[in-house]
Amino acid sequence: MTAPLSSELIYRLDDKPPVPEASFAALQHLLASFVGVVTPTLIIGNILGLQEEVPYLISMALLASGIGTFIQAYRPLGIGAGMLCIQGTSFAFLGAILSAGFMVKDRGGSSADILALITGMCFVGAFIQIGLSQIIPYLRRIVTPLVTGIVITSIGISLIKVGMTDLAGGANAEDFGAPINLGLGFFVIIVIVALNASSNNWVRLSSVILGLLAGLVAALVLGELALQDLGMSAEIAVPQPFKYGFSFELAAFIPLAVIYIISSVETTGDLTANCVISNQPIEGEGYIRRIRNGVLGDGVNSMIAAVLNSFPNTTFSQNTGVIQLTGIASRYVGMYVAGILVVLGLFQGVGDFLLSIPKPVLGGATLVMFGTVAVAGIKILATEELDRRKVIIIAVSFGLGLGLALVPEVFAQTPLLFQNIFSSAAATAGLTAITLSLIIPENVGAVIEVEV
Repeated sequence: MTAPLSSELIYRLDDKPPVPEASFAALQHLLASFVGVVTPTLIIGNILGLQEEVPYLISMALLASGIGTFIQAYRPLGIGAGMLCIQGTSFAFLGAILSAGFMVKDRGGSSADILALITGMCFVGAFIQIGLSQIIPYLRRIVTPLVTGIVITSIGISLIKVGMTDLAGGANAEDFGAPINLGLGFFVIIVIVALNASSNNWVRLSSVILGLLAGLVAALVLGELALQDLGMSAEIAVPQPFKYGFSFELAAFIPLAVIYIISSVETTGDLTANCVISNQPIEGEGYIRRIRNGVLGDGVNSMIAAVLNSFPNTTFSQNTGVIQLTGIASRYVGMYVAGILVVLGLFQGVGDFLLSIPKPVLGGATLVMFGTVAVAGIKILATEELDRRKVIIIAVSFGLGLGLALVPEVFAQTPLLFQNIFSSAAATAGLTAITLSLIIPENVGAVIEVEV
């Protein structure tokens, strides 16, 4: 079976649009994904106190995203889906990465020590995804939509605290919760909400980046930001493989490994949606091969990102909507996007500029983004018919995962290995959901339908 043909496609998968059309489409994809590419790095850097390294890390995130996007579009050596799949730093790994970072920080480790462990584990973890790409059809029988929905919802909800903390001024800020901070943060939220209500598709797609720009202007007007603070250096960000070293700890790695499994299944869904929009088969050997190579591409791209001192990459789902709106599904547009991302990544001034964004402004935008992640998980769960079995799986998984996010010290008296394994709310919820799905018989849920 193939996806239904659409008369709305102007350029199909293997068409080569003229340079002006391809460039314009590439810019639209960049606007839809740019904030998502750089925000995880900003959050990790700010929370773990890596401010001096953040501009370089942002450059590497952009460079890795560009290389990854090219691999997915061009499909060298059969690696990649051969589609317009924009790659970017994944929000899904934030909880596990931050937990590992705090583990090193709490024992007195330096910024280099923190990044050595994080990038080392991300490098090793990429091989999990590379291996899983070859058994994706079987993996989907274990990591079901129920499990994926639970994990994605847990990721979004557990990260909302990060956005709210920044909105109030940032952790340990002397003016934490000051009216001026709250005003800036809520102003950004209001702008994003208003732009999303627009009838113009491009305004909606660019709502987050436009909200950030509006917040910057407001901060300048209110005297919370000076023009000289927005200076951009002309320094070139030279890629240095494993610049901060390489280390690995199994206990801290386990939560990260769980997220790599979930991310592989999520990528399968994103690639399938891309196939539908691009008029490609969604069944048969060709489809399976495309999905397998696409997930393999995610794994290889995450490995490259780790070598470049960045964090795991994934296929962004929001760009599928851009394909639908533009009618341009050509994978060659992905190469244009890749080129722009690589050029941006080579200029460390991009990171300097982003680092100057006031925390309340960034917090207002990330609060909305994390809420959107949670909604994506809820939408997946909403497709499930909730019988008794599924309700108990959801209840226990959320109870343990989100309970851990609310009370992180709950396992303080347990062995260190146990603490590290269950240090991430999303990983805890995912492990619980997978375990319960395997041990609770399917027919239990069919006995009594839950009443809502």
